[in-house]
Amino acid sequence: MVEVTTLGHQSVVPSTIRLGIDVGGTNTDAVAMDGPTLLARTKVPTTEDVTSGIFSALEEILNQIPAGRRPGAVMIGTTHFTNALVERKGLTPTAVLRLALPATTLLPPLIDWPAELSDAIGGFTFMAQGGHEFDGREISPLDRREIRNIAKQMRKDGVLAAAVCGVFSPVNPVHEQEAAVILEEEIPGIQVTMSHQNGRIGILERENAATINASLAGLATHTIGGIRVALEKQALSVPLYLTQNDGTLMDADFAAKFPVFTIASGPTNSMRGAAYLSGVRDGIVVDIGGSSTDVGALVNGFPREASVAMELGGVRTNFRMPDVLSIALGGGSVIRESGESGFVSIGPDSIGYRLTEDSQIFGGCTLTATDVAAASGLTQIGNPSLIRSLDTNLVSSTIREIKTQVEKTVDRMKTTMEPLPVVLVGGGSILVDDDLNGASRVLRPAHADVANAIGAAMSQVGGQIEGVYTLDNMTREQALDTAKAEAVERAVHAGAAPGSVEIVEIDEIPLTYLPSNAILIRVKAAGELINVGN
Repeated sequence: MVEVTTLGHQSVVPSTIRLGIDVGGTNTDAVAMDGPTLLARTKVPTTEDVTSGIFSALEEILNQIPAGRRPGAVMIGTTHFTNALVERKGLTPTAVLRLALPATTLLPPLIDWPAELSDAIGGFTFMAQGGHEFDGREISPLDRREIRNIAKQMRKDGVLAAAVCGVFSPVNPVHEQEAAVILEEEIPGIQVTMSHQNGRIGILERENAATINASLAGLATHTIGGIRVALEKQALSVPLYLTQNDGTLMDADFAAKFPVFTIASGPTNSMRGAAYLSGVRDGIVVDIGGSSTDVGALVNGFPREASVAMELGGVRTNFRMPDVLSIALGGGSVIRESGESGFVSIGPDSIGYRLTEDSQIFGGCTLTATDVAAASGLTQIGNPSLIRSLDTNLVSSTIREIKTQVEKTVDRMKTTMEPLPVVLVGGGSILVDDDLNGASRVLRPAHADVANAIGAAMSQVGGQIEGVYTLDNMTREQALDTAKAEAVERAVHAGAAPGSVEIVEIDEIPLTYLPSNAILIRVKAAGELINVGN
């Protein structure tokens, strides 16, 4: 059992215990938090089916919680859906229905998808009348008979999920909504994703995001069902939440419908945990794991979102994603010396979860970054006598190269030349010292090795709005106020306590290519869970 520790710098303190679980590629980390107090923590190996590892983590954590105390909510972050997309496994046969004719015919659905991924979901694509202009006017009326005929063909093809995407549907979603109803009438049990629910302006990228989401629908239902079974086995009848890639929470039912929002939630959990543990609201987070290092920026305590289209499994999308840079550097990275030049190569291969078996400091034969860190005095781990024969020049040159790689990545993440606070988290943070160029200060908060699970446990509930506003009939200030109010309303609807909701991000983009005085506004709001400490 860990010593009860008070952490963080949060102003709103929940009174009920939260369990935070983060499922990584190597370990599943879990913590129990009572407000800012860490009651328990554990690490267990991640299992292939995910849920077995979660069950083990739950069992260990519950055994450490003081008698008579029970959690009030469980928050889980997982890479399971990301892995399914990358590995092309467990995907649902999915059709894409675009509502745009007679427009967009030169770039049909899935035009930019890797062939193996398109094949993995079936590659079924359809185009139909419909869609809108930027101001909500119809491009062409929706032909309901045409949609029913398409639905019948989908049923013959064995389609189990569908993505429906209309031109400018974030401005006017009515055609997507009507088409979705028809598909559900004609194909009982089909899982339909409408693109306006999970993407932004930009039809190809939004369509891609909706298609990815639809293809993960079956896996999401199965996985979340398995997590609920794990909770039931532990007699936990409490709300279940999954962490999103914007640093906020969604309830399990919402997550089953929109699994795409969990993609990249791992680095996001670590960044939120780093912000909570260190009190840093604006700065850089360096999360060093067993195989890779993720570097991201904090803005007002939340991960900075990417401003450009991101690729998932080789597919361009434009839904919200954290702006994160990843490099192949971790505690298990294999170290090699090239000839007599003294040049050192780090990775990209890593022994990962085999570190305590294969690395030299634990009696193995593979020289890793952890061995070098121990030899340099950066950490005390394993059996130091096993690495005394390491060449001192090799050790010093490797440490310099590790530091250089981290500094370069931090520098790429910064938007100005000004030094910023750098927060080091993750089990591999032992690889670097506290003297980093470009950092105003370097922080190593307590329990940084489980920052990901703490970030999951202490996540807030968010609401986000993106819309195109024509300024011919309203002022800029009125448009901003309208967007802010809707973002707050969405956060409250998602489960945030009304009095705790704050605006945490605002973006304005003038749309100079449109034939009127239009502006694109994005607003994000976040607040504390209404049923945990409120």
